[in-house]
Amino acid sequence: MPIDGKLLEILCCPVSRTPLTRLSPARLETLNASIAEGKALYVDGERVTETLDEALVTEDGKVIYPVVDGIPHLLEDLGIGTTQFQDF
Repeated sequence: MPIDGKLLEILCCPVSRTPLTRLSPARLETLNASIAEGKALYVDGERVTETLDEALVTEDGKVIYPVVDGIPHLLEDLGIGTTQFQDF
């Protein structure tokens, strides 16, 4: 279930307080390929193990947050830094 648009309007990164937007399908595909290869890490260094159907990204494109069953997981430790991905 996709995240509600009204909710998305008020969400922000819990660390930087920058607005969040939906991660594009192309970038979500890139992220999921990295997860499947075991190369994606959360900011706390733990490996991301589950592929995502939806995700949010900070407006500056630096951090991705998973959305599971329409619920955004906006915890600092569950952020996925984009600098670990080439050409992201």
